[in-house]
Amino acid sequence: MSDDINNSMNYINETSKINTTNETGEADDTVRNSENSENSEINDDSKTKEDNSETNEISENIRPFEIDEDEIDEEDLKGIKRRKFAILFTIMAIAIVIGSVIAVQKFIINKQTAETLNANEISDSKGSKNQIDNKASNSENSSEVEDVAFIEKYLNQQMKGQMPDGADGKKVVYLTFDDGPSETVTPQVLDALKAENVHATFFLVGKAIDESEVNKNIVKREITEGNAIGNHTYSHNYKYLYPNGKINLENCMSDFEKTNQSLKNILGQDFSTRAVRFPGGQMTWDKKDPAGANAMDEALHEKDYHQIDWNSLSQDAEGAHKNAEQLKQEVIKTVSGREKAIILMHDTYGKEETAKALPEIIKYLKQQGYEFKIMK
Repeated sequence: MSDDINNSMNYINETSKINTTNETGEADDTVRNSENSENSEINDDSKTKEDNSETNEISENIRPFEIDEDEIDEEDLKGIKRRKFAILFTIMAIAIVIGSVIAVQKFIINKQTAETLNANEISDSKGSKNQIDNKASNSENSSEVEDVAFIEKYLNQQMKGQMPDGADGKKVVYLTFDDGPSETVTPQVLDALKAENVHATFFLVGKAIDESEVNKNIVKREITEGNAIGNHTYSHNYKYLYPNGKINLENCMSDFEKTNQSLKNILGQDFSTRAVRFPGGQMTWDKKDPAGANAMDEALHEKDYHQIDWNSLSQDAEGAHKNAEQLKQEVIKTVSGREKAIILMHDTYGKEETAKALPEIIKYLKQQGYEFKIMK
């Protein structure tokens, strides 16, 4: 750089000698400007070097920390590696613990969900059964329920011409329906009972119960709506139950038990009914087969079963076909003078006129001051 300055100065001097005196001021300005320029270059260059030096120092200062293994002894290096391993192991252990906790929580949640679903299913199943049991229990505790043993004794004494022990001046009617359930008539009968807010006792045939799911649901409806159920054998087959016009005790008892099991299958194994009704009625077989009827009574009473006949009827199964009005008139005629009236009707197929007559029959009985009861 000094050589450049000397050369520049020599050049300026030579130029000054050639120029005239008039140009001396201008030459002086030129020299000064040149000197200032050269000085500026020197200062800039110096400043650039200083800036670069500072930049290098900053770069060195901000360079990431690096470990020079040559400057660290072997023991320190092993210590650093051990700390690195310990840190890595700790992170892995924490991750495993967190993962385990999450897995356990998911397991608990899934287990609780499964238990809840199972509990709901069991609850729904028990709820359905309890609903039926509660209906039956409520009916048993209500004033509209009569003990079947009382009805059996009352009718037996009345048929013998005796004054029944239960005669107390109170007018009570017991609506009974045989041979159901049926998909066509029984629902109409239940609708009429519900509309009039009264209940009845249904003597069911086992084979009709098992005939369809619809009929099984009808049986449930009979109970849930507050009605009572009696047993009317399984087959309702006279040739099987009364071969040669005689009561076959074994066949009859088997048929009653078979129907009882059909009812349990629908209403629960705790369900039972004490009311039974012979096809044709006990009064018929008392006359046709007294010995067989007595044997049957003893066998039924051993199981706390009681035979229920009737002392009034609509005659919807006797004689020629009758319309609703005629059926009503038959009930009015046969219930006349009865303090305790057990009315026989049917809700099997082809008994649509009975269902039509029922609302008017009920209204008539209410007008006559009868109280409606079921029997169990």
